[in-house]
Amino acid sequence: MNIIRPYAGSDMAACLRLFDGNVPRFFAASERQDFAAFLERLPGKTYLVVERDHIVVACGGHMVETGGETAALCWGMVDHNLQGNGIGRLLTEARLNAVRAEGGVKRVKLDTSQHTRDFYARFGFRAEAVVKDGYGPGLDRWDMLLEF
Repeated sequence: MNIIRPYAGSDMAACLRLFDGNVPRFFAASERQDFAAFLERLPGKTYLVVERDHIVVACGGHMVETGGETAALCWGMVDHNLQGNGIGRLLTEARLNAVRAEGGVKRVKLDTSQHTRDFYARFGFRAEAVVKDGYGPGLDRWDMLLEF
């Protein structure tokens, strides 16, 4: 059974393991330091973890931008051994529900790679821009937007 809960500081090592397991297909190794710094300073209610059998198997969050009409999904990832089992869908639905609960948000943006663009398109996100090798060699950046 999967349990979704707010991130706690004690989840940092587990989230970094998830990141490491998704390099180089979904993240560039050079992004690890940015992710670690993000985890050190984030407020827990906007970043979630998914546990299965008391093990963190996914994480991801959102941030509402100044003005409150736009939110951004950030740092979403699933254990590479469990991808394709519905955990990413569950996490994305929870993140979008959390954004809706903020009230006043009209759109959600994210940046992702060519490997997950179709996944997010199934939620209604559409491509706004593509930067070839935007994250590193062979890892394109896709900026996507979902309007509520």
